Amino acid sequence: MNKIKLSSLLLFLLLTLNTIYSQENVAQKEVIKKHLNQAVVEFSDAHYDKALESSKQALVKSFAINDDLLISQSYNTIGAIFNECSESAKAIEFYNKALVYAKKLNNDKMFNWIYGNLGSVYYFSNIDVQKGINYYKKSLFYAVKIKDTAQIEYTKLNLASAYFAIGKYDLGNEQINSVKQQILSKDNEEAKMSLHLLLGIYASNNNEKEKSEQHYFIAKSIAEKNEFDAFLINIYENLVRHYKIYKDYKKAQLYQAKLDSLNKVVYSEDKLDNLKKAASQIELQEYKIQLGKIEKENEQQQKTLKDSKLIVILFIVILIILLLLLLTLYKNIKLREQANFELTQANEALMQAKEKAEEASQLKSQFVSTITHELRTPLYGVIGITNIITDEHKELTNSPHLKSLKFSAKYLLSLVNDILQINKIEERRVVLESLIFNLADEITTIQNSVEYIADKNNNKLSIEIDTAIPEFLIGDKLRLSQIIMNLLSNALKFTKNGEVILSADLKEVVDKKYFIAFKVKDTGIGIAKEHQDKIFDKFVQIERKEEDYQGTGLGLSIVSRLVELFDSEIHLESEENVGTTFFFTIGLEYDEEKSREIINNIEVDLSDSQLYNILVVEDNKINQMVTKKIIQNSNMSCTIVDDGYAAIVALERERFDLILMDINMPLINGFETTRKIREKGIMVPIIALTAFDKQEVTEEAISAGMNDVMVKPFEPSKLFQVISNNIKNKESVS
Repeated sequence: MNKIKLSSLLLFLLLTLNTIYSQENVAQKEVIKKHLNQAVVEFSDAHYDKALESSKQALVKSFAINDDLLISQSYNTIGAIFNECSESAKAIEFYNKALVYAKKLNNDKMFNWIYGNLGSVYYFSNIDVQKGINYYKKSLFYAVKIKDTAQIEYTKLNLASAYFAIGKYDLGNEQINSVKQQILSKDNEEAKMSLHLLLGIYASNNNEKEKSEQHYFIAKSIAEKNEFDAFLINIYENLVRHYKIYKDYKKAQLYQAKLDSLNKVVYSEDKLDNLKKAASQIELQEYKIQLGKIEKENEQQQKTLKDSKLIVILFIVILIILLLLLLTLYKNIKLREQANFELTQANEALMQAKEKAEEASQLKSQFVSTITHELRTPLYGVIGITNIITDEHKELTNSPHLKSLKFSAKYLLSLVNDILQINKIEERRVVLESLIFNLADEITTIQNSVEYIADKNNNKLSIEIDTAIPEFLIGDKLRLSQIIMNLLSNALKFTKNGEVILSADLKEVVDKKYFIAFKVKDTGIGIAKEHQDKIFDKFVQIERKEEDYQGTGLGLSIVSRLVELFDSEIHLESEENVGTTFFFTIGLEYDEEKSREIINNIEVDLSDSQLYNILVVEDNKINQMVTKKIIQNSNMSCTIVDDGYAAIVALERERFDLILMDINMPLINGFETTRKIREKGIMVPIIALTAFDKQEVTEEAISAGMNDVMVKPFEPSKLFQVISNNIKNKESVS
């Protein structure tokens, strides 16, 4: 496949930023524009890690001033950097985010850039060349609409390259001929270089060896003169291919050596490592932005909940008083003794039954809690050690054995969580939250999480979201995500070489309530009519004739109960060997004024990471090793002790910024250790690390003097975020 990369959207950005923002000469926007300009310069010099850092600064500052155009531009720039470094999944993710904000503004210039970039990532990464061509055509439509001749030229050259890649050389040549004279008449070195490279490819394909080499060398000369290293790599690749076609292996070997040498410089391991670190920082900043929204909404929710509890208590008190009065009037003196006697007997029987039921429920809860704790503890070690092996032995990154080990551990963890979840629902300990969230973002996150299942079974996963649905909604996004995740995972698991479609359509609007119809449709094996009534029961797995599908049978049971919490019902339509469709409707609140207030009041933390000294109190040797590795990978230092008494001694000898405290330890547990530390007047933040369910230990942890609770296993980035927040909270108080 013959390809040339045309990164015109970033380079051309440098020339047009002044036009976009000339009407608003605001100091903060000027700073953001400088960051974007710097990103373009670093990108042109192949310093992709530095370009990503500048783009990240632009994105954070754009969110701070709530400027949709700048946010869209920052996301688009980040996507282009990832695309250049062959991180296609990340590139598509950020391009789609840029597209969301561009649609809010209906900005044709942004549409031109973003669709062009989407075309490039689908084409250059061999994801779907035809889809890339379709995006290029969209980009060309907007370039023509805004009469941007430079973008028209670049887009047609990209189209020509894509047509060449699928063997449609005549269609590609038509695109070249339509802009050839305009490009040669101008001083745009990059466009001329790209034109000659395409002409060389076309001539080589037509067996015009000398003509082909003439165009190749012109393109090579321009690239070397202007230090276009990324383009020079592409030219070397085509020259190697050209000389192999004509069996000139000596020259092919010469240009292969140049290609290998230049690749090592442009795409060095240090640059790629820095790129990954910068990507993590961007995700961290986005997390902080979302966290601010959640915290603001949580304050309002707590106030509403408090008022609701007071009303319920008053209602119950009044109701009890009325019942007592009615009972007193109804009874007479003659029947009072007999009634009291019968009431006493009945009460004793009820108390006995109640005690037995409570005892059985308590035993069940204790059993579930103990099992989940005992399973999560070794799983933390398994997942952590797998990550350590991958980090320390890069050659094993793609090992199928390690991937299988990590998948199996996470799969077992999901089963444990399913059992705990169904137990909470049955005991009515699940209460829906009201948080503000972006439905498209949540679905994109879920899509990324289940993509590996789709790839494994060779399925196409499509997402269709009604544009009439507001961007920000209010509801329990965690439970909604659980519903969609379970349904998508189930559909992808029981579908091979087929298609799964998730759609969300606005059904009706009642006051501020937006009722959204969700549908998950697959072309899988289907469910027989006689089994459809019991598919939502616990531990049910329908008999399969051909394959063994793993699972506990809890997924759809959890889905059904969570949908009921939303005051709705889930239904299905299925036919064997044709497919299955699950559908349900959930009402979510939309309050534009409240959403705008929360977004405008977001506080963005721009402070850099600091080197913290952490004390880890943990008796399990494997968990000690895993926790230590996670902390050191976050550029922090740590000291590990085996029990609570050793922790107290360590605190008397050395200063620590934070303590990670295991709860279940011999000699003295984590709660009692914390109490003794607080009695000594030591106010270092203490975070409980436990394999117990968070709801079970939070109350005792807070009363003992702990600041936060984290459940093992956890993501390393989550641990670092909790550590940073608690240390900064302590510093702000002191």
